[in-house]
Amino acid sequence: MDYDIIYKIDKRVIFMSELGNCERCGTVFAKTIRDICPKCYREEEEAFQKVYRFLTKRKNREATLKEIVTATGVEEELIIKFMKQKRLRTSQFPKLAYPCEKCGIDIIEGRLCFNCSSEIKTKFAHYNEMEKRMKERKRKEHESIYYTLKKDND
Repeated sequence: MDYDIIYKIDKRVIFMSELGNCERCGTVFAKTIRDICPKCYREEEEAFQKVYRFLTKRKNREATLKEIVTATGVEEELIIKFMKQKRLRTSQFPKLAYPCEKCGIDIIEGRLCFNCSSEIKTKFAHYNEMEKRMKERKRKEHESIYYTLKKDND
């Protein structure tokens, strides 16, 4: 549940923010640009630094996601979040990949692999075509209906 906080000084609004629950720990905090509280943000930054320090060592540059999780103890979801935020770039770390949200195959950007994305686009195009045909059919049915006036004989 979100609430607004308004601080007033001399009948002027000087600061307005929204209260919300932290996505990670659930505590209530004044939202700014993040959806997590300052404590969780600091923890995420520490985890990022731990992962980045691990990856910048020459011997670890080709580590996979599973290897990074094992070596650093940082949650897989958090590392994936860093990758999606483009804080960890696959151009710098060639074996760094995360699973497609639909099929689970490793990808380096986006939410879906090429095959799943293509499948969804194909289904969407098919759906649009079917909808277009239905509209055309209804339009033709409406055109083929004839109306007559009935005159009452008195």
